Amino acid sequence: MKSKAAVLRGVGVDWEVTEVELDPPHAGEVLVKMAYAGICHSDEHFYTGDSVPTAEMEEMMRASGLPVPEWFPMLGGHEGSGVVEAVGPGVTSLKPGDHVAISFLPACGNCRWCASGYTYLCDVGADIYSKAMTTDGTRRRHLGGEDLMAMMQVGTFSEYVVASERSLVKVHDWIPLEAASLVSCGVTTGFGSGSVAAGTQAGDTVVVVGVGGIGMNAVQGAKVAGAKHIVAVDPNEFKREIAPTFGPPTPLPTSVPRWNWSRRSPGG
Repeated sequence: MKSKAAVLRGVGVDWEVTEVELDPPHAGEVLVKMAYAGICHSDEHFYTGDSVPTAEMEEMMRASGLPVPEWFPMLGGHEGSGVVEAVGPGVTSLKPGDHVAISFLPACGNCRWCASGYTYLCDVGADIYSKAMTTDGTRRRHLGGEDLMAMMQVGTFSEYVVASERSLVKVHDWIPLEAASLVSCGVTTGFGSGSVAAGTQAGDTVVVVGVGGIGMNAVQGAKVAGAKHIVAVDPNEFKREIAPTFGPPTPLPTSVPRWNWSRRSPGG
């Protein structure tokens, strides 16, 4: 099927809105009609080249036996939400009409890391920068005779997405899809950082440096984890003003000796 999408052809090349070709979902895969797609700084990093290895780095990867991805052309986007249009054989957790949020790591659930609870280290899901699907190793996205890399195995800058069942999370119909789109990346990244990754426990003092989209949710995660004192550090006055609605933290500008302040604070 054809789908209008935003494609990046190389570092520093402007995003191009064009028509791409998507194959039907194979076993374990799902076709989603996108409702919303978020723009993350990770998308910008591919445009600037910050996330693309230099030629020297790629040579080192080859010498170490590591695969070097075919980065471009790339179908952009890795966060978003939509409605299931069709499912491939063997899909059991989703059906047409279900609302879903996109997840950019299709954890297999079976490898040593998944079995230990570290799904973010999944051996299979880690292969998110490949033109081949993690489901069967074949390719599903095409443009003018070329295969497309789909950012993080999803490529949400498109009217339709073909993705692994494990890249999709079913959400209740009453949850607004625009909210589900935010939760698919920025909210969960920040929330998990302020709670799980930081190991926050009840009574802790937590300092969040930078309270943008991810930092705000790190504040929220620390609060839910039981932090007694949360310090939000940011030079932007507007961000400091709205940070308490997520925490509530103590907002501080970066110009003050924040580290000494946090050490002197109760529980610091």
